[in-house]
Amino acid sequence: MKKHDQAAPETLAVHAGVRKGEFLPAVPPIFQTSTFSFDSAEQGAALFAGKGKGYIYTRMGNPTVEALETAIAILEGGAKGLACGSGMAAIHTALVTLLKNGDHLVCSDAVYGPTCTLVGKFLADFGIESTMVDTSNLAAVKKAMRPNTKVIYVETPGNPTLVVSDLAAIAEVAHQAGARLVVDNTFMSPILQQPFRWGADVVVHSLTKFLNGHADVVGGMIVVKEEEDYPLFRKALNHFGGVLPPMESFLVHRGIKTLALRMRRHCESAFKIAEHLETHEQVEWVRYPSLKSHPQYELSRKQATGGGAVISFGLKGGVEAGRRMMNAVGLCTLAVSLGGVETLIQHPASMTHASMGAEARKHANIGDGLVRISVGIEDVDDVIADIDQALEAVAAAKKDHSEMHVAAT
Repeated sequence: MKKHDQAAPETLAVHAGVRKGEFLPAVPPIFQTSTFSFDSAEQGAALFAGKGKGYIYTRMGNPTVEALETAIAILEGGAKGLACGSGMAAIHTALVTLLKNGDHLVCSDAVYGPTCTLVGKFLADFGIESTMVDTSNLAAVKKAMRPNTKVIYVETPGNPTLVVSDLAAIAEVAHQAGARLVVDNTFMSPILQQPFRWGADVVVHSLTKFLNGHADVVGGMIVVKEEEDYPLFRKALNHFGGVLPPMESFLVHRGIKTLALRMRRHCESAFKIAEHLETHEQVEWVRYPSLKSHPQYELSRKQATGGGAVISFGLKGGVEAGRRMMNAVGLCTLAVSLGGVETLIQHPASMTHASMGAEARKHANIGDGLVRISVGIEDVDDVIADIDQALEAVAAAKKDHSEMHVAAT
């Protein structure tokens, strides 16, 4: 058999982070404790001085949490992981660890809405400048760079437009300027995309999504590429306090065991649905990385091994058509988030990206009629049937409105 660290992703998803202990558990147990006792005063002093191996306090380290951190670091091909209380806790911790007052950040404009708010408002309040750009446009990234640029933050595929950014090219731009490349890999998961292979320095995840996979945990993860970076991030996380508890860590680690299987099903179903949507008369456009019509189709094929679960498409009729479709779905769950076993549908302009404001949404090409679907693992024909009946409801409403208009005139 291959060495553990050289095994296939499907194998790593099952075995990564499971270490042999005193009782040889097949599954890492839940260490549901806030603190750990010491054998002696000398041992306690050694641990606090960083000279001993062991645990002090769960905010600073816990075996269950560490098992999850190790698993995701192995899957990503990184050195160390840091589990956080939410995806936003991971993003915030990563950015403020690398940035200080007077520094500049280049950030994808097609990005999770609260990330945009964090960068544009809260970091700005602390004197950290930022420029939001279309990171799928390398020329725009280069133009945005300044002498004080310390981080390029990329979400690829972008949320919710699904634009794909060239990580290798952006990493070169960042490193030539002495900056770090931080990549949000939530949409793809390490099964489909490994940003460290393309030059990233730090990878972040919302564990809430695909890594957990069951819509019952909120969490985040930071993975650093180099071992020497880990103490800096660990110190920051310990003091900010946004850590992930043991129970949630256990649940996410359990979810990861089926990650490869779930991602395969997500990709197969999403591709079929995306192809179907391209033929529908109520749909203006469809964005899915594995469709040949996607502007960065070839780049996506090079950079990732699948298109993922998320599809974005534009409805004819704008925001009103989107509202009608949201109210007409039956099987699809009208809810934000993504990455669970159930298919979720939402309207970004009024939900996940409302906090960005209309101008920022326009800049990022997030139209009022944009609909985002996170495809689950249900029978794909059942999902298509539900989407079709919801789109028929949109068409019927348009017809009724048109007939009423004619009658009125």
